[in-house]
Amino acid sequence: MKSFPDSYAANDEFQSANSGLQRGELVRDMLKQRLQAPTVPAHSLMRPHLAALVSDALKPRGVLFMDAPCGYGKSLTVAMGLQAAGVRDEQVQWLPLTSQDNAPTRFLSLLSVALDIPESCESSLQGGSTFSDALAIMLLALKKTPAEDRSVLVLDGLHHITNPAVVALLQQLVADMPSHYSVAMLSRQALPCETHALELENRFTAIGMDKLEFSRSETFEFFRDLLSDHQLTSVAIDHLYDLTEGWPTPLALYRRDILQSSDRHAVHETPGVERFLKESVLGSLTPGQLRSLRAVAELGLCSDELLLALEPLIPDGFLLPSDACERGLPVKTMPGWGRWYRLNPLLMQWLKTPVMAGYTDRMLAASRWFGSRDQFPEALKYSLLAGDAEEIIRIASEGSEALLLGQDTASLLRLRKSLPAPLLERSPRLRIVYSWVHAIGGQFRQARALIDGMCESGSDGRCQEYKARICALKAFILRGEGQVAPALEMADRALAGGGFSPQGQLVTQMVRASALCASGRFQEARDANRAASRLAREAGDSGSEALAVYSHARIELGKGALRYAEQLLRTGLDTVIQEQARPARIGETRLQLNLVLVLWHQGREAEADRLLVTCGRHAEQTRDLGLLLAMAIRVLMCRAQGRLEDAFVWIGRAERTMHTWQVDEALYVPVLEALKASCWLAQNQLESAAQALARLQPYREAGCVPELFPMMPGLLDCLQVRLDLARGETVRARETLLATRKRYGDAIPWGVDLHMRLLEAVLVSEEKGLPAAQKILTVVVREAEKEHFISPFAELKLELAELMGKVYSQLPETRFREALGRLFGIAGGKLPAALAEPVSEREQGVLELIAKGLSNQEIADKLHISLHTVKTHARRINAKLEVRSRTQAIVRARELGLL
Repeated sequence: MKSFPDSYAANDEFQSANSGLQRGELVRDMLKQRLQAPTVPAHSLMRPHLAALVSDALKPRGVLFMDAPCGYGKSLTVAMGLQAAGVRDEQVQWLPLTSQDNAPTRFLSLLSVALDIPESCESSLQGGSTFSDALAIMLLALKKTPAEDRSVLVLDGLHHITNPAVVALLQQLVADMPSHYSVAMLSRQALPCETHALELENRFTAIGMDKLEFSRSETFEFFRDLLSDHQLTSVAIDHLYDLTEGWPTPLALYRRDILQSSDRHAVHETPGVERFLKESVLGSLTPGQLRSLRAVAELGLCSDELLLALEPLIPDGFLLPSDACERGLPVKTMPGWGRWYRLNPLLMQWLKTPVMAGYTDRMLAASRWFGSRDQFPEALKYSLLAGDAEEIIRIASEGSEALLLGQDTASLLRLRKSLPAPLLERSPRLRIVYSWVHAIGGQFRQARALIDGMCESGSDGRCQEYKARICALKAFILRGEGQVAPALEMADRALAGGGFSPQGQLVTQMVRASALCASGRFQEARDANRAASRLAREAGDSGSEALAVYSHARIELGKGALRYAEQLLRTGLDTVIQEQARPARIGETRLQLNLVLVLWHQGREAEADRLLVTCGRHAEQTRDLGLLLAMAIRVLMCRAQGRLEDAFVWIGRAERTMHTWQVDEALYVPVLEALKASCWLAQNQLESAAQALARLQPYREAGCVPELFPMMPGLLDCLQVRLDLARGETVRARETLLATRKRYGDAIPWGVDLHMRLLEAVLVSEEKGLPAAQKILTVVVREAEKEHFISPFAELKLELAELMGKVYSQLPETRFREALGRLFGIAGGKLPAALAEPVSEREQGVLELIAKGLSNQEIADKLHISLHTVKTHARRINAKLEVRSRTQAIVRARELGLL
């Protein structure tokens, strides 16, 4: 049989059938066989939020358009959404489209069958009517048909429709559909017709790749049975999520292969996943186009302009990133990057193996392309990948603080290993540059080793410039080590010496702002930050300007101005986005990370989680120490949700990463030990918590204030108070609290102050009774409500639970009070009664499915466990809830806040 390109029909009608309607070739009974809805597999992941979105979109005359590359579960999502909405099979007309349907007569014949237009009506359309008239008559007949119930027409595979005449019919169909119909259109590519009129009528809903991807929590839920059976670890699932970015089909294929085979492969080497990528995703590409896509994978981030510059080095064929995106391949446009693209990491990894011939030449050409645009960090990165030592040394030697500070530290540290030692000895400038690189990477000892002894007795005419730079470097290192006062003194010396670049002054002012903020001197910190912002604007360096905005937001966070900090961070991100054709900058990542921190403080965990995925991945790729903050927030999220096992996994992962990166212990040990102590307190493992605090004692005595965690010293004191309370040592807890307040004086950070006042309320409740404690707690709640600052309540949930249960009903009815009620599980002003034995996590899952009305067998199929196990769980649930039936269990669970 002759094959045709996707843009043509199987017959000649694409070119010739645009003037009149002719009878289709296929008989009606044969066409009916096309109306096949997909089957929902038994192991499919339930996604209620997506099901609700689909159901809402398919209201009467509603139009749902779902576009995503192959393997994102478009058909399955719509089928599950209709199922969840209670739409019966006979109410759904599911029409899978192919390239054979790209002719008006064929398309109209299929619609006639799908919409159940009477044959007599269809026969009357054969008298020379235009296609538009024919469809109008069909829709008119449909409107006259009595409508007993809603109907849904699903057009699956819309990317096959490219004939302008058929596209016009499609637009007419969605514009004039009957009142009892709704339409779902599924495609790998953008919709070929206009939608603004539908959007203005509030009839159009679009769902894209970002919503169809599994979230991190959904990925864990999908692999929960393999995790329980120890076939996968949580670290492996995290890696799967990072590599696939929640791409559903590869995850499902990998899961199936693990269940069916004892051989374990990397996900991109798993046979099922390899076949999917090779045949389903890339099967339509020519060899030349595939080579072009492999070149995009090598580059990581790519624009059309960059790839065009490399075209002579890509043999036999070409496919621009924008074309790949439009073809429906898993290519993401980087928002606001001036049309830069990246492949899904899984596909990228698969395409990069094996290395394509000419790799070195392409990397060197990319380096020169960036260098011609004065984007030296990227030029250096690609010269590193090319392995051209002369080019590497030339670019690095021209660098300065502003050039290297906060860029792709990973690439620069890889270069450091290959640099000849004599070269560093001969070039003071290169020594300073690489001292900066080590300092930025948290390798403070190695940074010091490079600059020790420089210019102490030399007579070089540039020695004064070096001295100022070295003072700036030492100030940066001291601040990184948490030594606030020495860092401030050294920064002042650097600025007083003069003679170094505006970029060097900018970095030093930012060090001063950070140190002053950590000292509680917020106005002076703001003045230093203004100076840094001015220098960044004068230099025209948007990356440094983003870092200055980040520094300003940190000052506002220290003052407790969460809403203003969020405004600053979002404005900073919007400003960065306006820079066209820009490469990545650490300033942008830091803005995102601190926005995550603000969202976490305000209890907006879903928003925080989505943003954390993106910026955490970028921080890891560029070796940005902000990754430590990202992982710390992950620990806090897990702890707040009661997922303490996952919290310890994240702590371990952070520890391993910092070891691998050879980061000095002073930077990360206090943070991770404090997180361990907090988690052990939540588990009531008081001895382990005490040991962690003992290991932290040297840092507390030294007064270290980590740059990424300026509230750390006060929170360590709060941890000691909490440990004393848990041990019943209220006198010692009171002494620690008073000593901490005395040490801070008026310079106490607002967040630390809230923590301490909440602990004060707990102490007063025991010492003076409920009325006095209620007075303190009410005032703290009122103040925290101004910024919706709920994280202190989440951190102290265990200590506050009893007091909050007694006071909650007396608090003013506000949104913040409602949020506190959800946090503490309080309904109607009362705490739910405690169970003698808590419901386990797996029992909770069974209970929720019982509440949804599933039978024992359905629950067994859903959770991939035996029927006997389900019955055992059900008996235990009834015993714990002290009930005798499923109905009673549901009622009792709702009373207890378990559902």
